[in-house]
Amino acid sequence: MMIAIAIDDEPIALDVIRSHAAKVPFVDLQAVFTNAFEAITFLQQQQVDLIFLDIKMPDINGIDFLKSLTHPPLVIFTTAYAEHAVKGFELNALDYLLKPFALSRFLQACNKAQEIHSLRKGVIELTDLLYIFIKDGYEQVKVMLDDILYVEAAGNYTQINLKNNSSLSTRMTISDMLLILPERKFIRTHRAFIVSRDNITRFDRNQVWIGSVMVPIGTTYAQCLQDLY
Repeated sequence: MMIAIAIDDEPIALDVIRSHAAKVPFVDLQAVFTNAFEAITFLQQQQVDLIFLDIKMPDINGIDFLKSLTHPPLVIFTTAYAEHAVKGFELNALDYLLKPFALSRFLQACNKAQEIHSLRKGVIELTDLLYIFIKDGYEQVKVMLDDILYVEAAGNYTQINLKNNSSLSTRMTISDMLLILPERKFIRTHRAFIVSRDNITRFDRNQVWIGSVMVPIGTTYAQCLQDLY
């Protein structure tokens, strides 16, 4: 079961989310907010797994709200403005629902959230072994986290580059990968790259090196990297 909240300045939009969520057995929508700042108080007091978040709101928009969260839960943006989609995915939003959205599309986003939530929970619960399972074709392949050097978006696939010059391709998106890789070990440097913190050998304002491999740093992610080191 995923604990969820919804934030939207339009009560009618919240009614739609409440109605849809009531039909999804693994989503427990515990609260809805028309005021984003009231939601912050709730998040400080309660464990939340998923936020349905509108983008265009008064006082603070959804993108700035998400940026303000130190350890954000999974986020599904809900908005009437398609032009915000790219920015939303750069912030690692799980999905983007364009209003008005049908129950079937809402369920699709929730199913994706449940899958990522389960994968994330599995990684967190590991103690001695730190690994994830990655779907490769019809197989689930066990990948040790310490073996991952960097992850790269490659067309319709994501390529996981491993030690010993090996690699693995998966249909998961780069954002999906970031959601299941532990934050203490990995960092996104570019919309197309995630790197292993332990394997960074040097970096400057524009690129980071994993051994002899140079990975670019996007402007959106540059400050995050500077703040960590």
